Amino acid sequence: MKILAIETSCDETSAAVVEDGRRVCSDIISSQIDIHRKFGGVVPEIASRHHVEDVLPVVDLALQEAGMTLAETDAVAVTQGPGLVGALLVGVAAAKALSYAAGKPLLAVNHMEGHMYANLVAHPQLVPPFLTLVVSGGHTMLVDIPAYNEFRLLGETKDDAAGEAFDKIARVMGYPYPGGPEIDRLAQQGNPQAIEFPQALRHEHSYDFSFSGVKSAVINYLHHQEQIGAGYSPEDVAASFQAAVVDVLVDKTVRAAQACGRETICLAGGVAANSALRARLSAAAEPLGMRMLAPTARLCTDNAVMIGARAYYQWQRGDTADWSLNADPRLPFTGGRQG
Repeated sequence: MKILAIETSCDETSAAVVEDGRRVCSDIISSQIDIHRKFGGVVPEIASRHHVEDVLPVVDLALQEAGMTLAETDAVAVTQGPGLVGALLVGVAAAKALSYAAGKPLLAVNHMEGHMYANLVAHPQLVPPFLTLVVSGGHTMLVDIPAYNEFRLLGETKDDAAGEAFDKIARVMGYPYPGGPEIDRLAQQGNPQAIEFPQALRHEHSYDFSFSGVKSAVINYLHHQEQIGAGYSPEDVAASFQAAVVDVLVDKTVRAAQACGRETICLAGGVAANSALRARLSAAAEPLGMRMLAPTARLCTDNAVMIGARAYYQWQRGDTADWSLNADPRLPFTGGRQG
């Protein structure tokens, strides 16, 4: 089963051909990072225009790399949401046109579910059940996956996502977009105990998160240091801020895995590439007899491979879309809230 997948939820125009939800036949990504960097973040209108220009050439490249034609694919999958509405519309329109022209089934994929299934590509032997921590610029959530096509939402952020906080702090400190990698780089040379920043909800019984408080605390610290002319160490600020976020993520994830009886913890989303989060979560899981898995750095960011992986299991249960399919920028996560 070879699925042509398209992803255009934000600022990456991506297309891929994925076989049986696991094997990558092609993987093409056209990034807009350099375009948006000058603005300090993604500009929705600009992103949409570039998707219009890039989507079909990217699809052509994906088919060429896979050594096949559109007619030789078995289905077309696309990200329906969540994401930027203009960006999503481009991908959905392209997928519907290709599906109609080739007479192939159309599959609509939830972007967050796609992130979770990236681990099935990165780790071909992985099978449910497992617990997933999704950490990205727009979302932070803990999801139990007891079986294919089954999701149980255990907790999520009540305000800012972790990735959003990383980008905001980096921007205030004067570092370019995207800010997450910059914070990670600085933190490796700093002291994570230099400054005490708040860790909201860390000791709460729930699996929910809150990162607006630590974001505000760091910004207030930076402004205060500047006002009194004391200066600050960017490395120490980055390390202390990152530790405050990572400690909460790790504690809650391990507790959730224990409560669900899971032996495998997966990371997903853009922030899953963070070196401190990977190291800390792996170190916390190992003594408890758990293993921690994460995608490659390329599969952490938005990509069509993960969309093709998720779509395969939707196709197996007959979950196809019709021509009324439309982009949904606020597409809800399908997992029912637990607890």
